[in-house]
Amino acid sequence: MKDIQFLLERFHCHFVGNDNSPKVFFAPGRINLIGEHTDYNGGFVMPLAFQLGTYIVTAPSANKCFRFYSENFKSHYEHPYGLETSKGKADWFKYPMGVVDRFVRHSGWPDCGWDLYFFGDLPLSAGLSSSASIEMVTAVAMDFIFQSTYPMIELVKIAKEAENEFVGLQCGILDMFASGMGRKGHCLLIDCNSMEFSTIPFKTGDYRLIIMNTNKRRGLADSKYNERVKECEQALADLRQEVDIDFLCALSYSDFQKYGAAINNPMHYKRARHVISENQRTQDAAQALIANDIRRFGKLMVESHKSLHSDYEVTGLELDTLVEASMEAEGVMGARMTGAGFGGCAIALVHRNHISKFQHHVEKVYLQKTGLKVEFYDAYAVNGACRIL
Repeated sequence: MKDIQFLLERFHCHFVGNDNSPKVFFAPGRINLIGEHTDYNGGFVMPLAFQLGTYIVTAPSANKCFRFYSENFKSHYEHPYGLETSKGKADWFKYPMGVVDRFVRHSGWPDCGWDLYFFGDLPLSAGLSSSASIEMVTAVAMDFIFQSTYPMIELVKIAKEAENEFVGLQCGILDMFASGMGRKGHCLLIDCNSMEFSTIPFKTGDYRLIIMNTNKRRGLADSKYNERVKECEQALADLRQEVDIDFLCALSYSDFQKYGAAINNPMHYKRARHVISENQRTQDAAQALIANDIRRFGKLMVESHKSLHSDYEVTGLELDTLVEASMEAEGVMGARMTGAGFGGCAIALVHRNHISKFQHHVEKVYLQKTGLKVEFYDAYAVNGACRIL
C-alpha cells in the first residue's frame, strides 16, 4: 500500500489552492491464474486481485469541471461540465472519462467541480489490468462523488461498458470483476456467462506466485485482441449450424470433439479448441486448489500456456522464453502467460527456497534470447476496489 501522506502531498502539489479535505480510493490490478480468453466466450476464469494498483485522491473544487492529473503519464486533463465526452483511445484520460460519462448520463453533472489525482504502481501495458484498475478506482470514486451507492457488481459493469464503448476494446468482464470483487488471500472462480462466482483460498504452501514482466509493451486495442474475438464469433456461427448454443463455452470438450468439424476454417477451429479446453482446465484448476493439489494446478498452468501458444497464438518469443526458462529452473511447479498475451507478463509458482536461483536463471536466459531485462514481482491476493481515506 502506497504511503497515504505521499499521495496527499502530491495532490496538493498539482491542485494548488484546493484546501478541501481529500478522499483516497484504491483499485488493485489482477493476475489471471488460468482461464485465458474464455471470459468473452461465456466461460470460467480464475483471477485474483493483487497488491499493486491505482490510487485516486480527490476533493471538491470551485471550478465547474473535472480536473485530472496522472502522475504516471505526467499529464493534466480538464473536462468542463456540459461538454460531451468523445470516444476513442486518444489518451489515458479516456479510461476514467468513459466511467464518468456513465454516471453523468444517469445523474447529471455534480453541483461542484472535482479535482482527481491518479497514481499507479502497476507497470503499464503489462497484462496486469492497469486499465481496469484505473476504471475501477474511478468507478468507486464517482460512486462517492455522485452519492450513488451502487453495489460493487454494478460498478464493475460500468467499468466494462466504459472500456468497450469508449476505448474500443471488446474485452470481457474478467479484469474489472477481479479488481472490484477481489478478496484477500483468495482467488475468484467466475462464470462469465451467469456472473456467478465463488472464492477459493489461494493456499500454495511453500510456493510463491511470481510475476515476470517481459517489458515488451503492447496496446491491447492496437493488437490482435479484437481479431481473436471475431474469430471466436465466426467459430460459434459455424457450430450453431449443428448445435444450439449461445456461446463457445456452452460446449463441453467432449461435445466439441463431436461437433467441431462444423467449423469450416482450420484457424477458427484452433481458436475454439483453445477456448473450450481452457474452460475445462479452469474448472479442473479450481478443484485442484480446493484439494490442495498444487502439483496438479501447476501442470494445468503449463497445459494452458501450450494451448495459448499453439491454438490461440497469443504468446510470442518473450512470453514463451519466460515460461520455458521457468520450467527449466529448480523448484518451479508451473508457469504460464497471464493476460491477453502479445507481450505483457507471465507467472510462475516457485518454491520459496529457490526464488533467488530461479530469478537469476530466468533473467540470464531471457536477456540472452530477447535482449530485454525481465522484472519480477512477488504477488499476493488482496481485497478489491475501495475507499481507504
